[in-house]
Amino acid sequence: MSDPGSNPAAAGADRSGGEIARGELVDPTEAPAEGGSAEVDRREAVEEPAKVMRIGSMIKQLLEEVRSAELDDPARERLREIYDTSVQELGSALSPDLREELERVAIPFGEADTPSDAELRVVQAQLVGWLEGLFHGIQATLFAQQMAARNQLEDMRRQLPGMAGPGGPGGQPGQARPGAPSDGDVRSGTYL
Repeated sequence: MSDPGSNPAAAGADRSGGEIARGELVDPTEAPAEGGSAEVDRREAVEEPAKVMRIGSMIKQLLEEVRSAELDDPARERLREIYDTSVQELGSALSPDLREELERVAIPFGEADTPSDAELRVVQAQLVGWLEGLFHGIQATLFAQQMAARNQLEDMRRQLPGMAGPGGPGGQPGQARPGAPSDGDVRSGTYL
């Protein structure tokens, strides 16, 4: 196979053949010809972000309350129920990949015994940590999307006629526009 960079015409033809030439920018929103991108698009998606944020805030607040309080058996049993329900609700708001990860991380309590204070603190802290990691991942994804959109917008601006650079129509920063006075040409008053 020849080097795609050595023949520019062949590099453009690679797009239809499925190969991507080195250095080519690919738009992630374009669907491949085979149509198999639906699975990739759904990976690690938060289907209901507001729900995840509400549950995460509630669990974090519960953890703060549990740290400072001595719990009796009914309170520990109730916290276990809240924890189990929270994990189920979180799972319903996540993509299958994230749901499986949550199920691996959030090990359910046994039905036989009421969990101790320490067990409750550990599982809630673990869940809060997982949620914070999820939130950081969401923030990083949003930042990357914003940067990609900004780059795409700058590329579109450069492609507009007369907008060759950031210095204005057809020029670079620091270049004078044709017909515009330079710094040395100070013109004041009316000339006849």
